[in-house]
Amino acid sequence: MPPHPTLTGYYGRDEDRPEFVRHLFDRAATDYDRIEGHMALGWGRWYRREALLRAGLFEGMHVLDVAIGTGLVGREAVRATGDASRVIGLDPSAGMLGEARRHLGIAGVLGMGEQVPFRDGSFDFLSMGYALRHLSDLTEALREFRRVLRPGGALCILELTRPQNRLGFAALRFYLRHLVPAFTRLRTHNPEAELLMRYFWDTIESCVPPERILGAMDDAGFVEVRRTLVIGLFSEYTGFKEGPRPIPPGRPRKPERSNFFVRRMDR
Repeated sequence: MPPHPTLTGYYGRDEDRPEFVRHLFDRAATDYDRIEGHMALGWGRWYRREALLRAGLFEGMHVLDVAIGTGLVGREAVRATGDASRVIGLDPSAGMLGEARRHLGIAGVLGMGEQVPFRDGSFDFLSMGYALRHLSDLTEALREFRRVLRPGGALCILELTRPQNRLGFAALRFYLRHLVPAFTRLRTHNPEAELLMRYFWDTIESCVPPERILGAMDDAGFVEVRRTLVIGLFSEYTGFKEGPRPIPPGRPRKPERSNFFVRRMDR
């Protein structure tokens, strides 16, 4: 199941998507952190950390961050586990992976989510931040994610979701489709980075609905599958591989108390 239809305005055939995306990320890698920091209005780092804690990440776990990019989610995983050697990044873009390794000092492996190059049961926790839309096949990737998790291991996928109300949708579309690319062009003078920001919105707008993502997680064999929605925009898809859960050493730090903006969605 592809995450969205073929976007012919960017690449001719669906088979061309991985190479197109890899090229964009390679060319935008050195500018990506600056763009993301402004795009998220400084809120992204706190949110990623809280989302990982909500999903059950704690000190001592072995983590695979799929599509690590420049390491924005991986950085918070290192903080939560307390040891950079326990976090490994996987990404098809050599440019992005190089940035993550340089910033975080973690191990990095070139590879794709649909073909994870690790043995069965290698990790306690698997994360993916805002990259589900760039996969070729959700079902195949989710089966791979489950395969490399240990029994009881946790999956946490962070993704942007189209707002349900028309006003929120229009505001987000204007921001991501027009303002962010314009800012990127002025800030970086990098046409590939600007194109990447435009592509981001088009993949968000075309992405399959949350119900199909949750269904794909069920089909892949995950249990206790759920979606947590934050400010009506950020979706956290979480689930576990069947088996006994890892036991945290002492008392793990919990995320900040849930509030009006954080709610778990009923299936």
